[in-house]
Amino acid sequence: MAEHPAYPVGLRLTGRKVVVLGGGQVAQRRLPALIAAGADITLVSPAATPSVEAMADAGEITWARRPYQDGDLGEAWYALIATSDPAANTAASAEAERHRVWCVRSDDADQATAWTPATGHSEGVTVAVLTTDARGRDPRHTAAIRDAVVEGLRDGTLVAPHHRTRTPGVALVGGGPGDPDLITVRGRRLLAAADVVIADRLGPRDLLAELPPHVEVIDAAKIPYGRYMAQEAINNALIEHAKQGKSVVRLKGGDPYVFGRGMEEVQALAEAGIPCTVVPGISSSISVPSAAGIPVTHRGVAHEFTVVSGHVAPDDERSLADWPSLAKLTGTLVVLMGVDKIGKIAETLVAHGKSPDTPVALVQEGTTAAQRRVDATLATVAEVVRTEEVKPPAVIVIGEVVTVGPRTAS
Repeated sequence: MAEHPAYPVGLRLTGRKVVVLGGGQVAQRRLPALIAAGADITLVSPAATPSVEAMADAGEITWARRPYQDGDLGEAWYALIATSDPAANTAASAEAERHRVWCVRSDDADQATAWTPATGHSEGVTVAVLTTDARGRDPRHTAAIRDAVVEGLRDGTLVAPHHRTRTPGVALVGGGPGDPDLITVRGRRLLAAADVVIADRLGPRDLLAELPPHVEVIDAAKIPYGRYMAQEAINNALIEHAKQGKSVVRLKGGDPYVFGRGMEEVQALAEAGIPCTVVPGISSSISVPSAAGIPVTHRGVAHEFTVVSGHVAPDDERSLADWPSLAKLTGTLVVLMGVDKIGKIAETLVAHGKSPDTPVALVQEGTTAAQRRVDATLATVAEVVRTEEVKPPAVIVIGEVVTVGPRTAS
């Protein structure tokens, strides 16, 4: 007799009884989705993994701490059979058949009346992948297909252009430290749906090359601003394009709210009545040191880290940083935008008590193919920056954490 393909269907389990037999790894993987579906879940198992036990303790499931007994599937709509006892699994499967309960078997798919697909989610869409028959099922293959489809939906490459979700307004998107793979899934999806992208110099440039030809890409540094300050010109460009009914993405390096003037743009948009979505990004203050093998905290070495802007020198009247207090901290100091001021910064820290031998690492173009790391101390960093020709953008890490890990990509 020919094997027929499975018939795909979506079960609406809200408030309906679901029985799970076995509290091991299979249950641990499957229970969260059943809980999210709103099912009334009864777990029957003498033992459970710590994660499953935590679900019971939180009241998300009801746990009967005993082996399976005939009758456990009464009034169930759906059953997951995943015990380590083959006889119990066979008996439970037979009971499910008698009561016409759709039943998944983790140990023998051929004896099940339902199969669990490889599933994924993207903005209101559930992707479920099943192969055509039980004999040819390869979980790794179905998972790979699932992942490819979900990734395509998330980055916008799989959605037909006329079905793209377009929302007029502005999305302030943190692009991350430079590697295009380090933008968030949501940020990438908004980019794929944009009509206009206004990008910073430090944004992940490779992402711009992926945009469709119809997307207008504007270099924020090249916006003519005449009598306006540059930031005012950028604000006005965001407002102008959004008022034309376009979906605008303001692509910024790192995180919009970490020395990115993100709030200034949000305030300007709010005053103009333009809706704005803020998408956080991975900040270079943590990710770039990590990419260079430097943890900003480490047990027994640093229990805190401080991020400070170095775009103005410590003796500049515009500086808002309390450098004498920073010098007294025992943790890690991460300086952004400080390459050309690092000599004065190091001199000030030493003058207020920091040891001249304090390790310093400068990570230039972090997370990109051009990344390099240069090490020094507070006493030598000014000279090292000059002789090694360290250029912005670079993240500067000051503290003992610089020496705790193995050196990575330079």
